Amino acid sequence: MSQRAAGTRLSDRQRLSWLRLIRTPNVGAATFRDLINRFGSAETALEMLPELMVSGGARKAVRIPTVAEAEAELETARRAGARFVGIGEADYPPLMKSMDHPPPLLAVKGEGAVFR
Repeated sequence: MSQRAAGTRLSDRQRLSWLRLIRTPNVGAATFRDLINRFGSAETALEMLPELMVSGGARKAVRIPTVAEAEAELETARRAGARFVGIGEADYPPLMKSMDHPPPLLAVKGEGAVFR
């Protein structure tokens, strides 16, 4: 995944799409990055994923989490005092970024500045 400029913020729509994509079975950090690089956005990757899976020989349809499921997860995190931080956002831990395949989203509870 091309690195987002440090301090840029995901829109609510982007965060929702990122969460749906990373929660899709068989989409880990490396695949997430590859899909973003290939399609330009999580939203477009989500649209193309079923076709991509079929052309890749998948025997059954991939189950992409619904918008409602992702919204419910975001709300559950919010009620617990947590939020999802995307790679490239100001609160994303710098040490995590240095990993080979950093998680694109982290649930963070408390003050993100503690990671600096």
